[in-house]
Amino acid sequence: MTSAERSSSTQAIVQVDYTSLSELKPKPSDAWTRFVCVSDTHSHEFEVPPGDVLLHGGDLTNTGTVENFKKTMDWLYALPHTKKIIIAGNHDLTLHAGWYDVNWQRWHGRYDGGKQQIDPILEMLKGPNAQKAGVIYLEDEETQFQVKEGGRTWSVYGSPWSPWFYDWAFNYNRGKDAENLVSKFPKTDILLTHGPPHRIFDVTTGGEFVGCEALTARLPSLKPRIHVFGHIHEAHGAHVHHWKGDYANKCPEIQNDETTDTGSDEAETTVFVNAANWPMGPTS
Repeated sequence: MTSAERSSSTQAIVQVDYTSLSELKPKPSDAWTRFVCVSDTHSHEFEVPPGDVLLHGGDLTNTGTVENFKKTMDWLYALPHTKKIIIAGNHDLTLHAGWYDVNWQRWHGRYDGGKQQIDPILEMLKGPNAQKAGVIYLEDEETQFQVKEGGRTWSVYGSPWSPWFYDWAFNYNRGKDAENLVSKFPKTDILLTHGPPHRIFDVTTGGEFVGCEALTARLPSLKPRIHVFGHIHEAHGAHVHHWKGDYANKCPEIQNDETTDTGSDEAETTVFVNAANWPMGPTS
């Protein structure tokens, strides 16, 4: 598959794969906003499609070192997108401050120059260079932005957490801890979470569905226009879901972007995107 377009209404057009930037479809009009979705880049650099807004679903780095972040942020600064909304993931160890203070020796005790300093990392994420490049780092917080002055205002919430996995950064326990976390997610146009919902682009190579059950249960109340996540590299893909009929208050179970829900222009729509890139190649 060299290029695939998944469009089921006038509300969203999704291109899930490409081999060259020349294959990218033009926007229907200047009134449309092009979101380019990536995740799990792990300090790798690659060609990224042009667009209005870049959404990054976390795992910016391999282990969250200053060197890792410098490589990643220099790459992000140079991208042409007007806004770049980013979150952390379980590999961005240093950003989980209290956890890193306890666990840093597991990762940086013998390598990478010892315990990493958080101040230069936060400066890269939030300082003048980030602001000039349009980078907005979110950690369990909401923001609003406009691509063009006087244009549409978009709301976005970003959360770096994912279900417990061998005590990496930003892990939470399933059950009550998960429910408490996702209950704080506000209703926004865009939702960024590092971990996927349960049974939505979350199946591992071993056949396990490892996404968050509490997040899946919360989504029918939120109904974001776009939900971007990553974490499970092998499950990357995209799906346009219409909240109507039997699925008016129920999430889909979807692992394959070859199929798209047929819907109506009147139904609320969510574009689900597992945007994991590395080691799966430059598919944004």
